[in-house]
Amino acid sequence: QVRLVESGGGLVQAGGSLRLSCAASGRTFSRNSMGWFRQAPGKEREFVAAINWSGGITYYADSVRGRFTISRDNAKNTEYLQMNGLKPEDAAVYYCAASGTISSFPPREYDYWGQGTQVTVSS
Repeated sequence: QVRLVESGGGLVQAGGSLRLSCAASGRTFSRNSMGWFRQAPGKEREFVAAINWSGGITYYADSVRGRFTISRDNAKNTEYLQMNGLKPEDAAVYYCAASGTISSFPPREYDYWGQGTQVTVSS
């Protein structure tokens, strides 16, 4: 059974930092793109960042570019999201995702999703 498990969420003051992790199990994603999404209350889920299989190519939403950094460790089958300069509008449930196929980057769709981790930013 394939599982993606996020961790690292929590409460932080505006301007602070958090590092999210997403550990995959059940299969390797070392040849697949991975990404992060978020969903705030009352809003649709939105794309945050994506990373290609090697980690050499990344892509960000305009709202987080320059503040967030996506990375991965294929030996650990894990991806990360370093979030700096957090703003109240970054508060959301953050989900990691993985593409199940080797496709163009960034992927048009993701096949596997985690359960999410809550990020709360106080002003």
